[in-house]
Amino acid sequence: MKLSYTLLAVVLTASAATRAQDATATTGAPAQAGQPVSGTLHYDLRYSQATQLGNNEGGVEVIFASGDASYANISKRLPFSMQYGGGYSWSWGGQPSTGNVFQHLALSQGVIGHAWKLAASENVSYSFETPTTGFSGVPGTGGSLSGSGSPDQTILSLNSRTVDNTTTVSFTDRLNHAVSLNAGGSWGQLRFIDGNGEDTNTQMAMGGITRRLDARNSISGQYSFLQYSYSGISYTAQTNTLQFGYSRQWNRQFSTAVSAGPMWISSSGTPGAGIAPAPDSTMLSLDASANYVLRRGSASVSYTHGTTGGSGYFLGSKIDNVSANYSRNFGKKLTTEVTGAYMRTASLSALGPFKITGVTNAKFVGGQATRRLGHYMNVFADYTAISQSSNVQISLLNYNSTVLNGVYQVISFGIGYSPRDRRFGK
Repeated sequence: MKLSYTLLAVVLTASAATRAQDATATTGAPAQAGQPVSGTLHYDLRYSQATQLGNNEGGVEVIFASGDASYANISKRLPFSMQYGGGYSWSWGGQPSTGNVFQHLALSQGVIGHAWKLAASENVSYSFETPTTGFSGVPGTGGSLSGSGSPDQTILSLNSRTVDNTTTVSFTDRLNHAVSLNAGGSWGQLRFIDGNGEDTNTQMAMGGITRRLDARNSISGQYSFLQYSYSGISYTAQTNTLQFGYSRQWNRQFSTAVSAGPMWISSSGTPGAGIAPAPDSTMLSLDASANYVLRRGSASVSYTHGTTGGSGYFLGSKIDNVSANYSRNFGKKLTTEVTGAYMRTASLSALGPFKITGVTNAKFVGGQATRRLGHYMNVFADYTAISQSSNVQISLLNYNSTVLNGVYQVISFGIGYSPRDRRFGK
């Protein structure tokens, strides 16, 4: 909980600093005391009851009390945004879970010049299972199903409390109307609080160029370097990737993007500690996406073929990740959402006495219907199914106990309070 209080203080400090800076940039004078906050604030509060089936249990009844809050200012020069989602769960009628608290906070601060843009973001989550559907990552809470998942975890696990934090910095400079340069970096940490997974560190640096061919078409070239390291283990894995991309805006509703290129994989370790480097290898790196904006909704699909740090169960892994989302409004009162993903995760190599080998195939699908009752209240029904098959062989204590192997389902019903957005202006 100390982490949450610290992050809340960061939000308030960053927001206050942004308002003061924006006032100075606009008027040339410091912001005056009592000046109204500028931006849009939205929040939701929800209560739901869920039944969890699977994971070698006949059924567990769970209550969720959760909520979301988001804020974005209206500054064109210093844009700032914050999104928070979290809650608490109570269970009975089955084996209690390891943890009850779940939280996710995302912060973003930008600085925009005449032809350049600098952005920094912080994304941190605390959960008692691998995030799947919704911003908080916990199915059955009734939040929007979009914005789900954690990029560091493609192996689904239960009863494994984790803190996942990623800091990102990016810079874009538009040289002229057609050409722009970009550079950036990120730092990530995945921590298993109960020691039932491998703590993982990720560092990334990248740079590239994009050329706009015409109003609808663009091409790009991108280089990136990633390094994965592990707490208490003298072993690192590195990738160097060169991708060439093409994006097209087919019309106002439909857009596509694809980038591909070679990825060179290498590693280093200390043989005396029983962990030898894996042989160098080369593979194809591929990212593709399609987005369609409907009159009353949206649809998207994406595919990634690349590497990750191993989700806490491999020392580096190759992944194939396909995800899709669809949402549709029926009038002003009824909203439906469907989301799903398939993730294949394979170890890069078998390493010494740890015997970390195998392939995991994971799938999840979630559906939700929400109906408004009056101006502020709504009711919702939510269903999520998670399936995973794995031949992972991990000799470290308690690792296998957290990896899901089978089918896990969550069925929930609930009620929510969602007032209109509150807008503040100068």
